[in-house]
Amino acid sequence: QVRLVESGGGLVQVGESLRLSCATSGITIGDYVMGWFRQARGKERTFVAGITRTGSTTDYADFVKGRFTISRDNAKNTVYLIMNSLQPEDTAIYSCAADRWTTIQTRDDEYEYWGLGTQVTVSS
Repeated sequence: QVRLVESGGGLVQVGESLRLSCATSGITIGDYVMGWFRQARGKERTFVAGITRTGSTTDYADFVKGRFTISRDNAKNTVYLIMNSLQPEDTAIYSCAADRWTTIQTRDDEYEYWGLGTQVTVSS
């Protein structure tokens, strides 16, 4: 059974940081491109960041470039998202996803497996 479990979300103040983790099981994580998406209330789910199988390449949505960093530890079957300089507009449920493409996909329908997400709330 494949499982992706996110953790690390919470309530923070503007300008603070969080580190999200996505622990996987049931898959060989090194066979998958991993992505982070977010969905704010009343809005569509959007791509945040992605990382290739070995971690050699990353991609970010324009609205997080310079603030968020995605990384992975295949030995620990875990993907991370470090989020700095958080703003109220970053408030959303953040979910990780896995897909078998060799390149980073930004469309959520390209991803095969999903976690349930972790809530991030940024208070002003």
